Amino acid sequence: MANLEAPAYQHTPQLAFQRLLDVLYTLRTECPWDKKQTMESLRHLTMEEMYELTDAILEKDYPEIKKELGDVLMHLVFYARIAEEEGQFNIVDVLNAICDKLITRHPHIYSDTNADTEDQVKSNWETIKLKEGNKSVLSGVPKGLPALVKAYRIQDKVRGVGFDWEDKKQVWEKVEEELAEFKAEFNIETAAPIDQEKAEGEFGDLLFSLINYARHIGINPENALERTNKKFIERFSYLEQKAAANNQQLQEMSLEEMDVYWNEAKKIKK
Repeated sequence: MANLEAPAYQHTPQLAFQRLLDVLYTLRTECPWDKKQTMESLRHLTMEEMYELTDAILEKDYPEIKKELGDVLMHLVFYARIAEEEGQFNIVDVLNAICDKLITRHPHIYSDTNADTEDQVKSNWETIKLKEGNKSVLSGVPKGLPALVKAYRIQDKVRGVGFDWEDKKQVWEKVEEELAEFKAEFNIETAAPIDQEKAEGEFGDLLFSLINYARHIGINPENALERTNKKFIERFSYLEQKAAANNQQLQEMSLEEMDVYWNEAKKIKK
C-alpha cells in the first residue's frame, strides 16, 4: 500500500495538492464507496459541505473553516477525477481554465484597461461576459439558488451595467412604497388578505426592495437572516431547557410564561 502520510511530503502548496490527488486517486481505485460515486451521487453531499462551510464562516470558527474547506476541495478534485475517467477533462484543465478566466476578467491587471473602483471592475466583468457569449447579464444567476440569495445576485448583476438607484434614500422610499401596497391588500383588523395571490406578489416586491436596501448599505441579507435564525434557535433552545428543568410542557404554558424564559435568554446572550 502507498504511504501517503504528511511527513512524506514537503509543506508546499504544490506538493500538498499533489498529495490530495494521490490520496483521492488511490481511494477511487481501492475503496468500495469511492469507486461507486458519480457526479450525481456527490451533488447533494457537496451542497451539504457548502452549507457547513458557510455556517463555520458565520461563526468565525477557523478550525472548522479549515476542515470544511478541505471537504469542499476534496469534492472538487473528485468531480475532476470522474470527468477524467469519462474522457471529458482533468484537474489540469480545470486549473488552467480558471486561471485563463481570471486573467481575461481582470484586464485592468493583465492588460491596459482602467478600473480604479469596485463598480468599474464589475462593469468590465459584465461587458466581458456578454462578449464571451452570455445572452443576458442575468444568465449567470443559477436557477437553483434560494430566492433570497438569487434576489441579491440579480440586483448585484444589473448594478454592474448601471441599472441601479443612485441614492439609498430612493431605495428606502421604494421600501415604504412596497410596504404600503402590501398593507393595502389586507384587512388590518383581521390580517386576512383580500386577494391571496396579489398579496403574495406584493410581499415578494416588499422583500425584494428590502434586499435591495440592504445591499445599498453594505448588508448581506442572507448572512443577516441566518444570524437571526441562529439567535432565535439559541433563545428557543434555552426556553425549552428551562421549561424541562421546571417540569413544564411548552404546549401547556401560556405565551406570557414562555416570554419570561425568552427574555432571560436575551439577557444572557447580551
